[in-house]
Amino acid sequence: MFGEVEHELELHVPASEAWDLFGALRIGKLVEEEMPEMFQKVEITEGDGGVGTVLKLTFAPGIPGPSSYKEKFTKIDNEKRIKETEIVEGGYLDFGFTLFRVRFEVVEKGEDSSIIKSTIEYEVKEEEAANASLVSIQPLVKIVQVAKSYLQRNKAAKEAN
Repeated sequence: MFGEVEHELELHVPASEAWDLFGALRIGKLVEEEMPEMFQKVEITEGDGGVGTVLKLTFAPGIPGPSSYKEKFTKIDNEKRIKETEIVEGGYLDFGFTLFRVRFEVVEKGEDSSIIKSTIEYEVKEEEAANASLVSIQPLVKIVQVAKSYLQRNKAAKEAN
């Protein structure tokens, strides 16, 4: 069984600024610092931020779903501003999923505006199809909202100087 969920949010910053955050390791550091209620730890276990980098995400106690998992950067396209990660150990794979991919795409909307499109693609074994209900776009929505606030604070600080 294959599924997909998406979310879009407008960011009032240029696409290049949004991509500087989402296309690199900075987004992992940001969520660890600004979302302790969701993430206990985000650590690099392999790589330098490019394709092949592996992160271990450990969630805060009490968060529904897996307590941790490892994800690998499988695609980083700086031209199209697309970054994809796939779970490679633990997490949803322990619930019968054979694929759990997260994609962030930064779309230029105007000179000072962009859209962040977040997508989860998943595939789950037929006998575990009921576990598809575990998939939620809400954690990505929260991450994007935190990123939007961060980007707007930085923009306001630059304009004040």
